[in-house]
Amino acid sequence: MDITLVILSAGNSNRFNSVTKKQWLRIGNKPLWKFVADRLNSFYHFKKTIITANKDEIKLYKMLSDYHIVEGGYSRQQSLKKAIKNVKTEYILVTDVARACVPKQIILNLIENIKTFDCVVPYLKAVDTIVFENETIDREKVKLIQTPQLSKTDILQKALETDIEFTDDSSAIKAIGGKINYIIGSEEAKKITFKGDEKLSCLQKERKNYIFTGNGYDIHQFEENKKMYLCGIEINSEFGFKAHSDGDVAIHSLIDALLGASGYGDIGEFFPDNDPKFKDIDSKKLLKYVVDLLEKTGFEIINIDITIIAETPKLKNYKKEMKKSIQTLTKCENVNIKATTNEKLDSIGEKKGVAVISTTNITYKEEI
Repeated sequence: MDITLVILSAGNSNRFNSVTKKQWLRIGNKPLWKFVADRLNSFYHFKKTIITANKDEIKLYKMLSDYHIVEGGYSRQQSLKKAIKNVKTEYILVTDVARACVPKQIILNLIENIKTFDCVVPYLKAVDTIVFENETIDREKVKLIQTPQLSKTDILQKALETDIEFTDDSSAIKAIGGKINYIIGSEEAKKITFKGDEKLSCLQKERKNYIFTGNGYDIHQFEENKKMYLCGIEINSEFGFKAHSDGDVAIHSLIDALLGASGYGDIGEFFPDNDPKFKDIDSKKLLKYVVDLLEKTGFEIINIDITIIAETPKLKNYKKEMKKSIQTLTKCENVNIKATTNEKLDSIGEKKGVAVISTTNITYKEEI
């Protein structure tokens, strides 16, 4: 049976109450979204796997996997509508990235039970007393719906052609008169919603103390009648740096080191020097964006070492202030700033510019 797998992973993870978004919790050496995709693909040979992602994270998803990545929408349903446009198979299996530990047998049972139905859905029976609008109702009539849900693609696509927001696929299909088959789900398929929910058995993999090292290098030539900034600090100088942004060569070097350590590419991919919105931008804003990105995708910075190579200006009296600036911008206490000359060699020694080398170590935040 030809089936496309769709994993919805574009949410903001607001209820999880953590700086790290739940889809970026690290399971071994994988973010949760990739762990779920790889796990489900080990259960069944899907024709195609589509993952929806927040628009700001699409490039990261593409860097870390070969799955088909689609920009998500403002809601679950809007994300699914975008994803389904890329589906060519007769059937579509839709799940939420937070449903991380779905057993293989559930997938096989869904496929076995689709038969003459438009959608097949796993559910759990209610075991507690149910009160609805202050009235106790018969819990035997209550179904706690789970994902994944297997649907006929054309029926689901038709069901989504509405402004009514549904919280799952079966509700949308049922609303247009589709035939739903309910099968027993699994307690293992609990959804990660709140902090603490991530303590699921399938996620309790052996964690290693991964440390990732990144190096960054940048050089800028001098430009007269421009302010000079290094490490976010204004330097008393007759000239600044020739650059598309404010030219803070130290911060640029550090950004490249952080992106290198995380495997997220380089500064030019995030802040191209031909983009007008970055013209003369304060480089501290660029560094803050990268630090926030690392945080929400599950990293923390261990230490930073910056070497500034300059014949001029003299930086001895600025090093303490520079260190404090980088500590504040990166939320990392272990920062070291070094300044040296180039012994009057090359363009640096000829006082034509400044070069900076940065090294940083980062690790995964301890969440699981």
